[in-house]
Amino acid sequence: MHQLQQVTVLGATGSIGSSTLDVISRHPERYQVFALTAHARIGELQTLCLRFRPRFAVVADAAQAQRLQSDLRNAGLATEVLAGPQGLCEVAAHPDVDAVMAAIVGAAGLESAMAAVQAGKKILLANKEALVMSGALFMHAVREHGAQLLPIDSEHNAIFQCLPCNYADGLAPVGVRRILLTASGGPFRNSSYAELERVTPAQACAHPNWSMGQKISVDSATMMNKGLELIEACWLFAARPEQVEVVIHPQSVIHSLVDYVDGSMLAQLGNPDMRTPIAHAMAWPERISSGVAPLDLCALARMDFVAPDLERFSCLRLAIEAAQAGASAPIVLNAANEIAVQAFLHGRIRFTQIPQLIEDVLNMQQASSVQSLEQVVEVDLRARQYANTWLTKQSGSIGIGL
Repeated sequence: MHQLQQVTVLGATGSIGSSTLDVISRHPERYQVFALTAHARIGELQTLCLRFRPRFAVVADAAQAQRLQSDLRNAGLATEVLAGPQGLCEVAAHPDVDAVMAAIVGAAGLESAMAAVQAGKKILLANKEALVMSGALFMHAVREHGAQLLPIDSEHNAIFQCLPCNYADGLAPVGVRRILLTASGGPFRNSSYAELERVTPAQACAHPNWSMGQKISVDSATMMNKGLELIEACWLFAARPEQVEVVIHPQSVIHSLVDYVDGSMLAQLGNPDMRTPIAHAMAWPERISSGVAPLDLCALARMDFVAPDLERFSCLRLAIEAAQAGASAPIVLNAANEIAVQAFLHGRIRFTQIPQLIEDVLNMQQASSVQSLEQVVEVDLRARQYANTWLTKQSGSIGIGL
C-alpha cells in the first residue's frame, strides 16, 4: 500500500501538464492533485479544477484570480485561488506537497522551481531554463536542502536511466566516456538555407514527432532546444560540455545514449510520448503504467543517425559556445532566444534571423560570474533589453516582416 502523494503541477494547461495529469488520473491510489497553475488559459484551468478538485489554483493576476475564485465557489469547489509569482512559489513550497512538476516554460518557471528546491521537495524538472539560467546555484540548492531532482525531458530522463546511480561526482570515475543527446532534427532538418528563409510560424510549430507548445516547437525547429538540453545535461549529470554530443535521430525512438569506456553503449528506447518519462520520474525507483503503447521494434524498419549541421542550425552552435563559456553566457543565450522566438511568432523577424539576434546579443555582453538569483535576474533583464533594442533597430532600418 502506497502513501498518497500530493502533487503540484506548475503549468497544468501545457502539454507536459496535460500528460502529467493523465498519468496521475491512472493512479488515484498513489497521487492526488494538490495545486494546479496556469498563466492565462483560465477556462482550461477551471475545467481541470472541476475534474481534479485541487486545494489551490494559481493564475497570473489578481483580477483573473478573483473571477476564477467566484466561478469555482459557484460550482461548489473549495479550491483557493492565488495569483502571481508569489502564489506559484507558495504552492511549490507548501508543507503538504510531496512532488512538484515544474513545467512552466522559459525563465518564468525559475523562481517557483527554486522555491520547490529550497523546500526540499521532489522536483520533476521539465523546465530546462531553470538549469540553463542558474545551473550552479540550482544544483547547490538541491544538495543544500536535500531536494530530489528528477529530469522529465525525454532525453535527460533517458540518460538518467542509462547512467549508474553514483554519477554525481563526475562521469570519468564511473566509466562514462560521453553522453549522446538525440535530436529529431525538427521539421527542417533537410531544408536548404534558402528554404529556411521562407519558414512561417505555422510550419515551425508543426513538429514531425512530438506534440508541444509553440515556443518549444520553434526551439526544436532551430535546434536551440537541443542546445539548451546540452547545457542542462552538463548540470544534471556533472558533465563537461565536451562530454555531451548531439546526434540527429529522426525517428525519435532512441531518446538518448550513454557511451562507456569499455565499448558498451546503453540506450533508452520508447514511443515519442512524454507520459513515459513523467511516469518514470513520478514513481522512481519503481515503475508504473503510463498509458503509452509498447514500442513495436518490427514496425520500425530502420533507425537513422547523422551529425547536426552547425552552420545551418547555428542556434545549436551558439548554445555549445555558451556552455563552454559558462558564467552568465547561458543566461544571455536563453533570454535572447525567448525574445527572438516571440518576435518570429509575431512576424517581426524571419526564421533565419533568430540566431542572428541571439549571436548579436551574446556579443554585446562579456560572460561574467553570477553569484545569486538576483544577479541571474539582472543579467536576464539586461539581455532582453539588448534584444528588444536589436529588434527596434532592425524594424526601423529595413522594415522586417514575413
